[in-house]
Amino acid sequence: MNTHYRVVVIGGGVVGASVLYHLAKLGWRDVCLLERAVLTAGSSWHAAGGIHALNADPNMAALQAYTIDLLPEIEKESGQNIGLHMTGGLTLAGTPDRWEWLQSAYRVFQSIGIEDCELLTPEEAQKRCPIMSTDGILGAMWADREGYLDTTGTVHAYAGAAKKRGATVHEHTKVQALEQTADGWKVVTDKGTITCEHVVNAAGLWAKQVGRMAGIELPVSPLKHHYFITDTVPEIAKLDFEVPMTVDLEGFTYTRQDQNGLLVGIYEVDHEHWAMDGAPWDYGMELFQEQTDRIEKELICAYERYPALENVGIKTWVNGAFTFSPDGNPLVGPVRGKRGYWSACAVMAGFLQGGGVGKTLAEWMIHGEPEADAWSMDVARYGDFAQNKRYIQETTGQFYSRRFVMTYPNEQLPAGRPLKTAPAYTAMSDAGCKWGVSWDLEVPLYFAPKGFEETPTLKRSNAFDIVGAECRHVRDKVGLIDITGFSRFEVTGPNAEHWLNRIMASKLPAPGRARLAPMLAPDGRLKGDLTVFNWGDRTWWIMGSYYLRAWHMRWFEDHMDAGVSVRDLGDEVCGFALTGPRSLKVLEQVCAGAADLPFMGCAALDVGLFRARVARMSVAGELGYEINVRYGDHIKLRELLLEVGADQDIREYGFNAMLSLRLEKSFGIWSAEFTQGYTPGETGMDRWIDWDKPDFIGKEAALAERDTGAKRRIVTLEVDSIDADASGYEPVWMDGEKVGFVTSGGYGHTMGKSYALAMVSADSAAEGTNLSVHVVGVECPARVIAPSPYDPAGKAMRPKAGASS
Repeated sequence: MNTHYRVVVIGGGVVGASVLYHLAKLGWRDVCLLERAVLTAGSSWHAAGGIHALNADPNMAALQAYTIDLLPEIEKESGQNIGLHMTGGLTLAGTPDRWEWLQSAYRVFQSIGIEDCELLTPEEAQKRCPIMSTDGILGAMWADREGYLDTTGTVHAYAGAAKKRGATVHEHTKVQALEQTADGWKVVTDKGTITCEHVVNAAGLWAKQVGRMAGIELPVSPLKHHYFITDTVPEIAKLDFEVPMTVDLEGFTYTRQDQNGLLVGIYEVDHEHWAMDGAPWDYGMELFQEQTDRIEKELICAYERYPALENVGIKTWVNGAFTFSPDGNPLVGPVRGKRGYWSACAVMAGFLQGGGVGKTLAEWMIHGEPEADAWSMDVARYGDFAQNKRYIQETTGQFYSRRFVMTYPNEQLPAGRPLKTAPAYTAMSDAGCKWGVSWDLEVPLYFAPKGFEETPTLKRSNAFDIVGAECRHVRDKVGLIDITGFSRFEVTGPNAEHWLNRIMASKLPAPGRARLAPMLAPDGRLKGDLTVFNWGDRTWWIMGSYYLRAWHMRWFEDHMDAGVSVRDLGDEVCGFALTGPRSLKVLEQVCAGAADLPFMGCAALDVGLFRARVARMSVAGELGYEINVRYGDHIKLRELLLEVGADQDIREYGFNAMLSLRLEKSFGIWSAEFTQGYTPGETGMDRWIDWDKPDFIGKEAALAERDTGAKRRIVTLEVDSIDADASGYEPVWMDGEKVGFVTSGGYGHTMGKSYALAMVSADSAAEGTNLSVHVVGVECPARVIAPSPYDPAGKAMRPKAGASS
């Protein structure tokens, strides 16, 4: 065994083998994989091996589609048979809401390029899967590219293809310790010590321990999972084709053919964790005794759906462990503060997602950024709060039990909540606040009458009128909103301005001013839609999306200069914003300098008894002021503003209204209009770039786009929908041809119209272009309109002196 490699991959399952293969494929051949036992020992050997291109998360669906395309290539390149059976697959819907969701999902898959799907009647579905009963089924979705494979053969195929490209695999080599060095890592094994530049934790069931070796607490936990394989089913044996992969959403089961029998897998509601601190080191090829009492309800559903099971025996039970993250997606990418340490963990659907995970991580490591937006599986989407064992237990269990349960866009799930609250949380709750969650923080959605409960739905909910009233009140009078849920970073030091000029693509604001600032990756794609504040005292702030705190801090630290300090203020600073034409009338009663603040001005001011940092700006497109204070001031600041604002009819409002108001202004937000998969020219963020700056990260790529022009653009659509609104990833059509997709949408309550922002091809982006959008499965006429349907001149944000109501 060599004593030095460029990369050491720890873990010989499908994910580790895929990472190894992709590193070698992209040209890094000085790489090795260490496996404490033999390849597949862990979860890979007993996985059911099902593959399908569909996923409720479009980014994960694209990842799975890549893996499916890769599998035949791996088989050919390695010479290893992977037992690939592409049978096609069915997803069954048994309730009106589920059928509605399936029709909507069908259109979303079209948006992301999955074209091999079709909707079927129950009778059409039964023709493709003759052994199933259609009792209670309203419809189904068929996908061509579904099936199953031989799990052991597939892991060996990845590893074999990697070895053919120069990579090395060491089985029976246990990692005992990790030590960070100035140049990388020391990997201490029972066969000797290896030095390397990069180490990859692909340890699966042992990811927790391998993380702790480096001082990292990963939010992962194994859970037990059942499936069984029957003896020969006569009804299957007489068919001249394989029955398809079938997911019964109402029954919590999935099935596929296994020889002439049936494999039935169950995501049991009564879930059970196992070895939350990581599997024992001597565990590997074992299984647990089946627990039929725990899965009784699901078993009954399976036997009702497939009556032929009543007459056959069960040949094999599998009750094995798989590792899950809080939201079920993988944990991939560089770990903040541990340069050269990479996570490739919690890939619970390893044979379905492993190819995409390997590609993503290898590109990230070699090129600095992956080709596709990796946010949905980025390890940085969780912070220190997710290290808590109870949080991990609640959230992973919730995901597992809801694996086949429909989650509505307006539904709030309870696991791991409430965790962190702003100080005024209790008082706001008493005032009727209904809460959502951003990262670890409870954020206000809207204020409702006592006893109100929102009904989960794909369409407009029973909170529609409540949110509408909040919107109109903000437009007409003044609203108060808790803005604790914004991220704030303090930048100081002798080189702070120079660093900000390099990391931000915009011109920096003058003292006492704030400015919108796009942040770019070297390839010119977005890394942030941020606001930079120059407080005039050699202190700068960067403000952005709260849930990106760890992600942005990792980026800042990875691009840090000497003489610069960046501090996350997310646990120190909170605040409220006043929004609406009467906001100045409220603020000037308790803040002497408020009237002197220009639009996008900022200053340290006294607000009542509180020393605050105040900025004049508004996400809603109205006159507005953001008031930032210490956590200890939050409760009394709220009381003060409500008291002095009473004569102006001040009312509290929430983020649901804010999102409606920003749509009427065509203001984009991160994870919708702005992502790391989009460029400044596509999103309109190029208007904030300072092209005259000598240099900034991403300038060369941004200039190239400016000179050639973006091939697609974000536009504002007015949509003729009746009882539902677009939300994201719905396809946009022109004369029957798909020309783009919705990035976000909703109802503009003050304009009385349904709007959507959409990424469309440049030749379909002209104002007045007639298009159509599928909204909850229904095609609705739409048209491109000028940006900012409300107050296009922006006069509401910049009223003349004395003009406030």
